Amino acid sequence: MEPVTLTTERLLLRPLTPDDVDDVLAACQDPEIQRWVPIPTPYERQHAEHFLTRMVPEGWRTGTNCTFGVVPRGGGPVMGAVNAHCQSGTWEVGYWTAREHRGRGHTAEAARAVARWAFTALGAQRLEWRAEVGNAGSRAVAEKAGFAMEGMLRAALLHRDTLRDMWIGALLPSDLGLPGTRPYLPARQRHGPASRAKDAPAGA
Repeated sequence: MEPVTLTTERLLLRPLTPDDVDDVLAACQDPEIQRWVPIPTPYERQHAEHFLTRMVPEGWRTGTNCTFGVVPRGGGPVMGAVNAHCQSGTWEVGYWTAREHRGRGHTAEAARAVARWAFTALGAQRLEWRAEVGNAGSRAVAEKAGFAMEGMLRAALLHRDTLRDMWIGALLPSDLGLPGTRPYLPARQRHGPASRAKDAPAGA
């Protein structure tokens, strides 16, 4: 897959390159990013270089992990990153934001743009967000981007050699006003009050 560039009202989402090593290295010194994101700790320059020269290009080449750097539309430093990645046939979104750029809605704006691209260009039928229980910042971004929270999965996330409980949410094409690749019949339509009354056995 060839890397692509996306734009929003305020942002430019472009593939990360080796020229971004200083921005990525600086952002990943943040204890909050190291707490929640599965990156090496301590995070050193060699890790940023490996990420930008090996992992990002390979993800685009195989079409399994499409990572965008988030920068101001008029140009500027990397403020964060958003990716769409596929695991076992399920597309997920992930992101991180440099400390000094949080609280402005940039990441939710970028996540919506990547989600729209995943639905239209990648043919994703469902996009999931997953995070360790307690990662309130990531959850707030996901909710602002339109993800519906679906619950908690016990011992579903392996992080720092420890199984942890995980929140899960999902975004569907219809949530963004887009058509799906297949028809979708929500459970509430199959099992609404009228349906239950019709299907109830005599004497129920």
